[in-house]
Amino acid sequence: MPKKNPSITIAIDGYSSTGKSTVAKRLAKELSYVYVDTGAMYRAITLYALENQYIDKKRFDKKSLITSLPNINIKFKFNKELGFAEMFLNDKNVEKDIRSLRVSNYVSPVATVPEIRKYLVKIQREYGKNKAVVMDGRDIGSVVFPDAELKIFLTADPKIRAERRLLELKEKGFKGNFEEIIQNVINRDRIDSTRADSPLKKVADAYEIDVSYINKEEQFQQILDLARERLAR
Repeated sequence: MPKKNPSITIAIDGYSSTGKSTVAKRLAKELSYVYVDTGAMYRAITLYALENQYIDKKRFDKKSLITSLPNINIKFKFNKELGFAEMFLNDKNVEKDIRSLRVSNYVSPVATVPEIRKYLVKIQREYGKNKAVVMDGRDIGSVVFPDAELKIFLTADPKIRAERRLLELKEKGFKGNFEEIIQNVINRDRIDSTRADSPLKKVADAYEIDVSYINKEEQFQQILDLARERLAR
């Protein structure tokens, strides 16, 4: 009888503010797996673009941002006190900065750039080459790890996602306006789902979970059960 693989790759995709990062982080801890927040990678590059005036409401200098990629050093560094890895951009802790609404408003256009996606997918695949990884994002099951043993796709009503996003911002000390946030959610859905390169989509072998009316604990237990079922095969 062939030996069962003791570890698998878990891909969690879905719309913004569906709790992907929260549940992926907890799942990785439960399974003693590596957790990779790919959204934080795109947010870090977006922050770099904003700080260097490559993008604003009127223009997006894609060429300059692409040329600057070799100068952008992004790393996850584990924080023992917090119990999770934080994002560092060129050796500066930007974990809080990348979660701002300012970055959220521009991350989707930045993420549409094929050269940026190619650059980050290469890094993401390196993180997951030995399996035992939980990775969340928009194209993990479709592009980064199409052969992942477990694929999850999270969805929820836009209004509920906007309410959750507003609460998250307030908890982190940011100000937020519901109308601005729901517009951001709708715009990100449109851009992420219609971009030419690696659009957000549910792949055929992914388990879809609507988290509109379930709490974080129920969401976690559903995904943990699916992971344990897959590991038991």
